[in-house]
Amino acid sequence: MGSTPWFLESMVADGSRITHRIDHLPFSVGRDTGNDLTIEAAGLSRRHAELQLDDAGGLLLVDLGSTNGTFVNRERLAGPQPLAPNDIIHFCNAEFRLTHGEKLAAATSEDSFPAHTRMVSQNVSQLSQTFVRHETQFLEFLAGRGMAAAAQPIVDAHTGQLLAYELLGRCTHPELPGSPMHLFMMAAALRREVELSVAFRSYGVAALAPKAQGVGVFVNTHPRETFTDEFFDSLHGLLELPGRPQLVVEVHESAVVEVERMRELAARLGGIGVKFAYDDFGAGQARLNELAEVPAHFVKFDMGIVRNLHQASERKQRMVRDLVRMVLELGSVPLAEGVEQEAEAQICRDMGFQLIQGYLTGKPVMVETL
Repeated sequence: MGSTPWFLESMVADGSRITHRIDHLPFSVGRDTGNDLTIEAAGLSRRHAELQLDDAGGLLLVDLGSTNGTFVNRERLAGPQPLAPNDIIHFCNAEFRLTHGEKLAAATSEDSFPAHTRMVSQNVSQLSQTFVRHETQFLEFLAGRGMAAAAQPIVDAHTGQLLAYELLGRCTHPELPGSPMHLFMMAAALRREVELSVAFRSYGVAALAPKAQGVGVFVNTHPRETFTDEFFDSLHGLLELPGRPQLVVEVHESAVVEVERMRELAARLGGIGVKFAYDDFGAGQARLNELAEVPAHFVKFDMGIVRNLHQASERKQRMVRDLVRMVLELGSVPLAEGVEQEAEAQICRDMGFQLIQGYLTGKPVMVETL
């Protein structure tokens, strides 16, 4: 048959991707140069596998008795296997993703993807995990499908008055995990962490800003974007939303590495009227030098420090009390995260914390129901 809308996508060592056209069926794969796709890789058989047309007009993968096997989504073939777009295929250890696109096929000239393509694959003992199985759905999510946001209140430690919300990304896409942590793991595999961070922030601020008039909106950033011009461009766009939200940028502990970069960041944020907070303070290195040289408007003490603080040793309580006092002397506002019990809240008040965030004073609520 003629050219098909199917492609095999591979990734080379520098992270770039190569697309191999399945220009006819059957389409053979193996080590010999007589195959339609020739792969120079230890462990492949001379004629390893073949892509065929099934009775329903779909694509079928058949192992040709290879020594080291053919795998679909990390499961070794025991017989002919029907394929679907975004399936991950391993010919021995050589990894490919199957893609489908009528428009791509129509727009691509025949000589763009030669029928005989040589590639070199490392001889590894385990199947690699270069591709993400639900990448198409993830890209749909970045484009807005299933994008959602929640907000958690930040309150005055003594009066309980609502002073701000922290914006939290959420996912309602039916084929993706709802947990932001798992989504960022997917994003990391695709090298799209910054895109995910921007998407969460852009959607969330637009949804929350009309409901957060008069209070702050704490927004998260990814360490890879914090000091970039693109990040500031995105902030400018958010500040142009109706009501001009009162943004507070949370700078993750891992991004606080150099005093000069932090000083520049603080100046740029101040220039556009945006405050900033040091997030997860105390979770890793305390970053006392940066805190002293470039005081933040807010310092969010990590929940690992706050949780069960009322039951902590006298030594730990004294340490936290000293840190809170230092933060106050620098002119910053100390915020206790993860407060779940009244006893925790009380000792935080006694130590000088001015703001509290946690289940005790409010769980995250979906923005549309806020």
